[in-house]
Order: sequence, then structure tokens, then C-alpha cells
Amino acid sequence: MAAAAPPAAVPMTTGACLCCDNLLRFPSTVTCFRCTVCETVNDLNPVATNQNTYPRAEVLSHHRIKLLAATVEPEVFEKIIQDSFTLHRTLNASFSTLDQDASPTLDNCGIDFNDLHSSYSIIEQAPPKLIGSMMLAIDKLLRRPGRRLTKPDDIRFLLIILENPVLQYRQTPIEIKFHHEVLARVFGLLSSLNNELHHFLVNWFATMRMELFHKRVDLVNAFITYRISQKDGMFERYMVDWGVKSAARVMALLFAANAQRTDKLIISSFYNTIIDYVDLIKDYTKWQEERSGAFSFCQYPFLVSLGGKMQIMETDAKKQMTERFKEAFFRTAIQGLMTDPFLTLHIRRQFLIADSLDQLQSRNIDLKKKLRIEFVGEAGVDAGGLTKEWFLLLVRHLFDSQYGMFSFDEDSQLCWINPASFENVEEFRLVGIVIGLAIYNSTILDVQFPPACYKKLLGLSVGLEDLKALHPQLHRGLEQLLDYDQDDLESVFCRDFVAEYEAFGEKVKVPLVPGGDRIPVTRQNRFDFVERLVNWMLVESVEKQFEAFREGFYHVCGGNALSLFRPEEIEMIVQGGTELDVMILESVTEYDGFHADDDTVRDFWSIFSDYSSEMKRKLLMFITGTDRIPATGIQNMVFKISCLGEDSELLPIAHTCFNQICIPKYSSKHKLEAKLYAAINWSSGFHFK
Repeated sequence: MAAAAPPAAVPMTTGACLCCDNLLRFPSTVTCFRCTVCETVNDLNPVATNQNTYPRAEVLSHHRIKLLAATVEPEVFEKIIQDSFTLHRTLNASFSTLDQDASPTLDNCGIDFNDLHSSYSIIEQAPPKLIGSMMLAIDKLLRRPGRRLTKPDDIRFLLIILENPVLQYRQTPIEIKFHHEVLARVFGLLSSLNNELHHFLVNWFATMRMELFHKRVDLVNAFITYRISQKDGMFERYMVDWGVKSAARVMALLFAANAQRTDKLIISSFYNTIIDYVDLIKDYTKWQEERSGAFSFCQYPFLVSLGGKMQIMETDAKKQMTERFKEAFFRTAIQGLMTDPFLTLHIRRQFLIADSLDQLQSRNIDLKKKLRIEFVGEAGVDAGGLTKEWFLLLVRHLFDSQYGMFSFDEDSQLCWINPASFENVEEFRLVGIVIGLAIYNSTILDVQFPPACYKKLLGLSVGLEDLKALHPQLHRGLEQLLDYDQDDLESVFCRDFVAEYEAFGEKVKVPLVPGGDRIPVTRQNRFDFVERLVNWMLVESVEKQFEAFREGFYHVCGGNALSLFRPEEIEMIVQGGTELDVMILESVTEYDGFHADDDTVRDFWSIFSDYSSEMKRKLLMFITGTDRIPATGIQNMVFKISCLGEDSELLPIAHTCFNQICIPKYSSKHKLEAKLYAAINWSSGFHFK
């Protein structure tokens, strides 16, 4: 008897799950498959729905739900809601503002959100059993949508579910977990859509009311926080969790939408503080190793707080500093070569800029080492205070208007590169190096650059809106020019295609186009004029200087860690904050030889609180070497008050290296106030004026 032929091998194919986006293998003959990761049933072709299976399913609206709630039995109302929320066809068509057979557009998703929210409000008043049936129906639909989601018409149901207020309820642990898993499926389906549909979503989110938009951002962050903090081992396993990955992708869509909005959320609205508690250094290392591979939060840096990013940058900087220190040590120990493990600058005060420029531009210098300053002819070991003073003095000199490198706008109090400073290109490179060294050495600078500067540093384009912060009066004038729609525009504004700047007290005119001084600005060419003028002011007129500035900055700070930051975050790191809250500073202060309730300490804080804003800044400058607070907030500031002994005639002493002030136990508040005033106003750096 002949042996039976072995069964033919079933041909296999691969496809991505429409929820978790994992790539799966399945027989090519099947019409659907179940994902082994998220358990979603993927239908390869739309599933025909038998009306008899869900006989009560119907397209919903606020009017219809209000009528049902008032006229039908609770059991019937529950069944209608359950069946309607189970079917993709009915839920997707509900709460619509579209005409029959019309499709959503980039500007209109076709959902009446007011109608939707009013409907959910009615459902919330219904018996708990109805709400439970609705949520089970939603879960069932999400587990098997019944089709591939490929068109804008297919995805409206996801936005309808996302607005469901029940998802934000915090009741029993079982309900919280269930609602969390429902949200995971919504985020999974949204994140796995194709690029075209993501484009639609970004536009829809961008036109959403700010209140709703902000709630969506908070909802995604709450989901990430719960998933990482409540699921076992998630602080280590988040890199392979499809839920965290999906939520991060959805937040990326919201972040992109925020960039398009006129009423933008500030970047800190997207921060998730739970991420500060994962191993961010490991996350950063993984991101560097596998730029297109495993998930990491560094792929979505808007989720990482400024403190978290600074931790990454400082760790990266310290690692490089340590490596340079070891190299110098081994060269000295093994090869007998005397090598300074620090970046030591020897500065003569009267030649501050020249000495700094000469040494920082030396080919043999390594800017990745820890900075250390020595002022020639002065005693003092730099534990941080001399470095702060060098930065302070150098910035004052370089940004002095008499030096000619920068011009200042009286309205905005911001500075910009002087177009007339062609001969100072190397000094601009020095400014870039100084800004980079300040970041690298965690030092705040008193510089007043506009946001456009930091955008250009990170390679982002600038335009008319960026001119608003730098030259508000000019911006208003250009806006008026663009808004003016009368035929007499030419005679009213009297502008030609010419830009102007001042050089050594004289006005210099620059044609924006060949023969621009003979081309008047008219209704027809006004937009072209404004675009060319803004581009000239922010780009063309300062191209050589800014390129040198950028080159100096990247010579110190160039690296992957920098790409995690947004321009406004770099601005905050460089310039620090200005909002000084004395009560918060008092709450984080350490004491040496004093107690918080000692009379001298209480008098100090009373005097500090009563000071004017200017005096508060002067006192902060005296103690810390800068009148700014750290970018991460005053609550993260180190501040120390030490006892200098019993009552005496000595003035208070500040150690700016350690943000420390030493005060004797003065006999009265009046005496403390007088001595403090003298110390603040008579001192300059490490010596008295």
C-alpha cells in the first residue's frame, strides 16, 4: 500500500496589526487573524454586519438620545446604546455635521462636539448598568473594528470614543484598569494609522477648541503615568510595551497639531514627570545605539521634562569630561607629558576679551574639559565662583552696545547681531563658544537673545512671527501693511523694496531686490516685500556673523543630546528664569551653624522679602554670581546660609561657588540690614570696589 502524500504546506504571509502595529505571520488564505500581542482581531476585508445581530443599532445624535432617555424604557434605551456603540457603521456616522454621502476634510472631521458632549452628559445620568453596557460595547468594537482603517471616513468613531468622559473616571480598581485598557486600544488604533490619516488627525486636533485639546494632552499623559507606575516592572520594560509606544505616538500627533495652532500650549504641558523616574541615561544610550530600532522616550523628547533632558546632557558632558581627564592623567603618568586635566584659562582683567579669544581659539585646547578660570595676579581657587565671574564679565563686555557686535531694541530689551559688525566674525565665534561652555558647565548667562536666535541655532526656519519678540513695533507696522487693503497703500505707507540699518551713526540702505530703491511697495507686492524684509533682517544681513556664532556653539555642544531640546528650552537653560519666589527659596535653603527659627535667619528672610525686585536680584547676584534662577525652577536650586560667628562688624561673605552666604549673629535686624546693603553694593567679584 502506497504511503499517503504529506499535506501541502499552507502558504504564509505577513501583516501589521492595526492596533499595536506588530508584524505577524498568518496563512494567506484567511480573511482575518488575531494578534498574539494585543489580541485584536484584524479583518482583512470589511465584515458585513447582519442587522438581526444588533437590531437596535442606529445613528445617534443629541436630539435622538434626549428623546430616548425621556420616552423609552431604561432596558430599551440601554439596548439601543449598546448596539449602536458596538457597530462601526452606526457609531462612525453618529453626531455628524456632514451632509449625506459627504466625507470629512482636512479642516472638518464632521463631528459635532457640542452635540457629542451633550449626549454623553445624558448618558452619564443614566443607570450604571447602561454605562457599563456602553463601555463593554466600545471594548468589543475596539477589539474587532471589522475593517482596515484606511480612509478619513473610517476613523471618526475613534474620536467619538476619545471624548467619552467615562474613560477619565477614577472609581473602583477594576473599572480603572478596564478603562485604561480601552484607552490603550484607542491609542493603538490611532497610532497605527497610515501617514495620510495622521495628517488628517493633526489638522483636526489643530482646529479643536483649546479646552478640548488640552484635555486630550492631559489624557494621554495620565495614561502613560498610570501604565508605567501601576503595571509591574514597567519602569524597566516600557521599551517593549505596545501601549506606551502607542500613547507616545498619539502625543506626537498632538504635539505636531500644537505647532499649527495659533493658541499654543507651552511645551511643559507635554512633559510627563513619571518619565523622570525611568533610567533616562539608559534610554538615551539605547536611542543612540538604535536610532530606528527599539522604542525610547528620547524618540519623543517633548515628553521628557527639561530637568530630565538636562540630566541627560549633563551626564553626557560629565562622561566626556571624565574621559578627557583620564586621557590627560595617563598622558602625564605614562608618557611623562604634562597635561592639564582641566580647561584652564589664564585671564588678565584688562585684556578680558583678547585673552579669552586667544586661548579658546587655540588648536591645542580641548573645550570638552571642565572649565577652570585663573585671574592673573589674583589669589583664588576656582570651585565654580571664578568661572561664574568670568562668564559674567565676558558677557557684559561682548554685549556692550559700545563694542558694536550687537544692537538693542528699546521696546523688547532684546539684542540682535549688528549687521555693521563685519570685522568681528571671530568674536562671534567666541560668543558661540561662551554660550556652549555655559550650557556644558551648567552656568546661567545674562544674555537677552530673541527666540529666533535659538530656533536658528537648532536649524529651524524663522519668519514674520519671530520678528514680533525682537522688534514689536516693526512687527506691528508690517502687520498693518499686510492688513491694509485699500488702493492708496503706496501713498499711505511710502515704502520701497529697501531695508535699513545704522552703521556708526549713519543710515545704510540695502535694496532687497536689484533696483529695490525704485520699486514701491503696492497691494500686489506687499507680501513679497514683507517676506524679503524679514528674511534680510533675521538671515541675510547677519549670515556670516551667525554662522561663526553657530560654529562656535556646536564646537562645544554639538552632539545627539542637543537634538532633544526645543529652542525655548535652550533659551531657558542659557538665560535661566527671572521669577524669584523668596518663600520657595527659603523652603529649600540649608543651614550651617544656624537653625531656621534663629532670629538672624528670620531677620534675613524678612529683609529679603521686603526688598524691591532690583534689590532682590542684586542680593541673588551677590550670593550666587547670577541674578537668574535655574531653568528647572527655584525649587531645584542649592542655597545655603552659614553662621560666621557671634556679633561683629564684619560684613556678610558670599561663596558664589556654593551659592552660600555667611552671616555673623548680628545684634539686631537693623544692623543686619545695613551690613547686607553694604556687602551687596560695595562688592564686585572676588574683591571690593
